Amino acid sequence: MIKKHIPNSITCCNLVSGCIATVYALAGNAETALLWIIIGAVFDFYDGMAARLLHVSSPIGKELDSLADDITFGMAPSAIIFSQLQMMSYPAFLEPLRFYLPFAAFIMAAFSALRLAKFNLDERQALGFIGLPTPANALFWGSLIVGLGDRIYDFSWAGCLILVGVFVSSWLLVSEIPMFALKFKQWGWKGNEVKYIFLITCIPLIAIFGISSFAIIIAWYVILSVIVKPSPVKK
Repeated sequence: MIKKHIPNSITCCNLVSGCIATVYALAGNAETALLWIIIGAVFDFYDGMAARLLHVSSPIGKELDSLADDITFGMAPSAIIFSQLQMMSYPAFLEPLRFYLPFAAFIMAAFSALRLAKFNLDERQALGFIGLPTPANALFWGSLIVGLGDRIYDFSWAGCLILVGVFVSSWLLVSEIPMFALKFKQWGWKGNEVKYIFLITCIPLIAIFGISSFAIIIAWYVILSVIVKPSPVKK
């Protein structure tokens, strides 16, 4: 049956999008890399929806989805950071290590894979998340790098801050911090207060900050999750 292959085909489109994003990232074109990460996120949204609508979920699809997500939301943003770190200046005491430091960006790709593997086995994450979702992490870094543009080179410690950010992101990916998901069982205000507050506050951020708003929005998402402490959702 053709329909059983539709979700996996969409997942493969996500994977290909991640590969294209990685190529552009390594070429120093962060803007186009971010565009392909967003395209991959769209495919990632629709593959699960297609599987549910067509009732053709499978273990292979689950594993393929994790592989595609690690390419698009782990490898691609890591490649964006790697390219930026190659071109940045460092404090004098780190200059002897400037060839090696950019490779630290790929630690985030490894932790993204670990986060996805944990997600596949964790039964608490049916309607919520434990740790930062990989698409959110990818959008944060892509929009941050693109939004800062050439200004990122004006500060000699920027490379160090990015490296610290990579380690913080890696920790958040596999942390035990409960984070809410934008999934609605019903559309009323009661029970969805946090989701609606988050969505409402995102509107002015997008209007004011443009592409950089995604980085601010993801940071706000993490902060809000820590504040409200949503309970882990069991299946």
